[in-house]
Amino acid sequence: MTVTLPQFDSIKRAIMAVVLAVVAAVCWASPASAQLNVSVTEGHRRPMPIAISDFTGPHGSAISAAVRDNLARSGLFQVQNPDSFLQRDMDVNIAPRFADWRVIKTEALVVGRGGVNAGRLRVEFRLWDVYGESQMLGLEFSSTDENWRRIAHKVSDAIYRRLTGEVGYFDSRVVFVAESGTRKNRIKRLAVMDQDGANPSYLTDGTEQVLNPRFNAQGQQIVYSALTDRGIKLWVVDIESGRKEAVDVPGNMAFAPRFTPDGQSIIFSSDRDGDTDIFIKSLRTGKLTQLTRNPAIDTSPDMSPDGRQIVFTSDRGGSTQIYAMNADGSGVRRLTFGEGRYSTAVWSPKGDLIAFTRQLGGQFQIGVMAADGSDLRILAEAYLVEGPTWSPNGRVIMFQREAGPGQGSSLWTVDVSGTNLRKSPWSAPGSDPGWSAILP
Repeated sequence: MTVTLPQFDSIKRAIMAVVLAVVAAVCWASPASAQLNVSVTEGHRRPMPIAISDFTGPHGSAISAAVRDNLARSGLFQVQNPDSFLQRDMDVNIAPRFADWRVIKTEALVVGRGGVNAGRLRVEFRLWDVYGESQMLGLEFSSTDENWRRIAHKVSDAIYRRLTGEVGYFDSRVVFVAESGTRKNRIKRLAVMDQDGANPSYLTDGTEQVLNPRFNAQGQQIVYSALTDRGIKLWVVDIESGRKEAVDVPGNMAFAPRFTPDGQSIIFSSDRDGDTDIFIKSLRTGKLTQLTRNPAIDTSPDMSPDGRQIVFTSDRGGSTQIYAMNADGSGVRRLTFGEGRYSTAVWSPKGDLIAFTRQLGGQFQIGVMAADGSDLRILAEAYLVEGPTWSPNGRVIMFQREAGPGQGSSLWTVDVSGTNLRKSPWSAPGSDPGWSAILP
């Protein structure tokens, strides 16, 4: 079955129209400024003071505001209030008055401007080391005028990478379940937004209850479950074309789907003949392979970034715990042995950590552990928290949270170090988030 959804038009235009080009060379720091960087170790507690001047030209103020918000939410930067700036006559091609910025204890300074060339928006910026009095980075991005926000995210990613040494995560999207209606008559629609909550689009109309949406590695397709009067079915949606296709799977209860890292297959759980097991299906050939054969409930599979391992949830040991196995279903081993019930395990993009949900003592927790189950750490706790998903760089985890009985779900983020717990800028009820890779 193939369905075309008109709701995808705005998303398709955004993706098809965006061709962000770096047209200026990177200007790296001189030896005097090479020491300016942000520590991202778990013990880091001192955000770097950084000033983002108002960009001049088209969308200048909006771009500056988006960059400030991105960097502030990361928790690694102390974004300074523009009202404190002593120098305001900024020119991207002229070195700033460094003494003015040292007075307000600025360490890094961003200056930028926008313009229009051949009908396209062009934005250039400079990143300055205030105490080293030298330029650290200079770039220019180009896109259509309507995609100024993506340029702001690209600028944010470039600054983040230069100052932390890590890839950024701001130019990415989140798919999630947007919730509305009463608790007894809940409407759950599939939705996509920028990672900062902007540009939300609804991908389904609410006539079906959607669950477990996840992107493929390229961020161009979404797989999700849908509750119907005939059971739970799987669908794959192509964002560019706006088409969705049903995935033919065994049984009437298929759920917890995810793409494999190469995007060629879907791994999922299915209830067949009274047993819930894990399957993998090739989207190219249609081949279906059963990976587990156990009378227990095996669910929520996730494949490691290298495609060699799968983590999943099972009660085969008497309580709900996290297990791992080889990609062909062999070598099953238990990873969690502590108190509580463990579920929704998901690999980090780097493959070094696994995030999970734990229920313990009447509370739910979001935690991480090493790939072998060691070094377990709890990052967040509340009446209900579950469904962790990783930012593209493996630095931040998003999850759903309910503060108490009867309260709606909302989306939250926490740093992998356990600091910087924040509510997502998306203010409406939402659940089941899935973070995309960096957009192409």
